[in-house]
Amino acid sequence: MCHCVEVTAASAIPTSSDRSICILGLGLIGGSLMRALQISGHHVFGFNRSAATVEAAVASGHDASTDLVATLERAAADDAVIVLATPVTTIEDLLGEVAAHAPNCLLTDVISVKQAVADAVARHAPGVRYVGGHPMAGTSRSGWAATDPELFRDAMWMVSTEDDTDPSDWLTVAALARAVGALVVPAAPDAHDRAVAAISHLPHLTAAATAAVGAGESELALRLAAGSFRDGTRVAGTAPGLQRAMLEANGIALLNVLSETIDRLLAARDELRDHGTVEILVDDGHRARLAYEAIAGSDPVPITGVVVGDPGWAQEMRRQAHQARVWLG
Repeated sequence: MCHCVEVTAASAIPTSSDRSICILGLGLIGGSLMRALQISGHHVFGFNRSAATVEAAVASGHDASTDLVATLERAAADDAVIVLATPVTTIEDLLGEVAAHAPNCLLTDVISVKQAVADAVARHAPGVRYVGGHPMAGTSRSGWAATDPELFRDAMWMVSTEDDTDPSDWLTVAALARAVGALVVPAAPDAHDRAVAAISHLPHLTAAATAAVGAGESELALRLAAGSFRDGTRVAGTAPGLQRAMLEANGIALLNVLSETIDRLLAARDELRDHGTVEILVDDGHRARLAYEAIAGSDPVPITGVVVGDPGWAQEMRRQAHQARVWLG
């Protein structure tokens, strides 16, 4: 029988009386989520391997521990939602511990790739209920000192939406994102990974290339560098290990968009060499930027006419998301 849940704010936005939230990893994203959820009235606690991070979180009035097993046992006792907030390269061991100590808890994550995480959950925690998530928010800084409870305000938060996704679990994860001010974008994991390869992961590589070429020119070039260089290389300031973990985990999708980028740059080089112009690439880029500004600068259009749990609800959510619509609860 279909488990149907009407998409309404009343049924979707959690209150302080809802179940606890347990965050594994208290860096920029996980720590910001902890702070935002606590401000919104949620009972939230977390784990981090670094004693310095835990001490900083506790000193700021938050509930954190370096004891993973004790944290997971507490999550199991509370029926908490567990949020993975560590780099994708670290999650296999964490998933094994989740499966051992909190196998009945709903699991989500805030990791920037989705198919790799879903595959890891299937391998290392096959019985755990999982609905993936990814907030499109961040800075080039990292660690507890960089956390910001407003980080997710009006950000897009992808929530994995597959045909077999449990509707109640989906609503719980989507409501978590809405509770910190984010807008929910339903998507399939593979579609998400292709999209972020183009609009997030590729820019890390082009930023790195721009920074390397600019710095290799001369110190005069760096002294003259202004807005174009600053804005175009911002993400190159992210810790290299964090960048590599993100980019390499989405290798296939990134290879595809990187190949397209190289083809476009080679065509622009040849056009400049043979005809003294870069018209095609510049015009294509300008049109694409205007298209982005039209979407980003407009009020979000909500997904409508969907009852979560009805036959085909996930497919319809994905269809409307591909029209740039968002779920507002």
